[in-house]
Amino acid sequence: MEYQQILDTIKAESLIRSNTGKVASYIPQLAKIDPEKFGMHLYCINSGHYGFGDENERFSIQSISKVFSLTLAMSLLDNELFERVDVEPSGDPFNSLIQLEYENGIPRNPFINAGALVIADVLVSSLKNPKQELLDFTHKITGDTTIDINPNVFDSEKKHSYRNASLLNLMKSFGNIKNDIETVLDLYVYQCSIEMSCKELATAFMIYANSGKQLTDDTQIISARKIKRINAIMQTCGFYDEAGEFSFRVGLPGKSGVGGGIAAIHPGQYAVTAWSPKLNPKGNSELGMYALERLTTLTGFSIF
Repeated sequence: MEYQQILDTIKAESLIRSNTGKVASYIPQLAKIDPEKFGMHLYCINSGHYGFGDENERFSIQSISKVFSLTLAMSLLDNELFERVDVEPSGDPFNSLIQLEYENGIPRNPFINAGALVIADVLVSSLKNPKQELLDFTHKITGDTTIDINPNVFDSEKKHSYRNASLLNLMKSFGNIKNDIETVLDLYVYQCSIEMSCKELATAFMIYANSGKQLTDDTQIISARKIKRINAIMQTCGFYDEAGEFSFRVGLPGKSGVGGGIAAIHPGQYAVTAWSPKLNPKGNSELGMYALERLTTLTGFSIF
């Protein structure tokens, strides 16, 4: 497959495409990002790295981090984890309180904010130093120990986390949050503030494309059985109330973040990431969605 030629075609098409998206502004620090940034990186199991544009510039991965926290939690716990968080698509906005109230404090899936907050609560209960151990996990799956949080994003997001605090309080009232609310919220904001580049994210997501193994040394990070489940949740829930649209248009398991990043995988083939800060009304990168749709169209392959 001529991946570099295909990516070059996507870049050329994207440059002349109208992009009506808007940069996330409810986290003030994210509103300062250059809206014209655009990068893409593909890491093929058989032939290595391909990319273009701002592929090596780090950005706030935001909700893409939920895949890493879920993976860490699933490596520590088995089916009991899913007694506290479900695996169904939400069909509602990622920060909805209404559905959570109706369903007695059990979030629909681990990728909406409520579900990710439950996962953070699990990590606070299970790990001695959850912040550092989550960061160490990203170092392990990328082979890069320089990856860190952006402290300005952390501070900005922490000061504007009223709705996430509301979700925690509501779940606490139903008995589904076990730890101090401020501690759980601190870990959640910390993970969202991690900065990675498209290339680093594609490298990290290789374990999801490669049955839980690192491609560089064949280390089994998490079992293939659990990777199958994580990929299934990415396919059905990775884009909030636009998950069906992403499956329809792109046909890959993936996860988006309001920092403008999207990471996706084709099992047994590649991990791919795109970054463009302008978001569509559902909170997903408008240009990133387009770029990944063009990738599966031009290659002729998706998981379907």
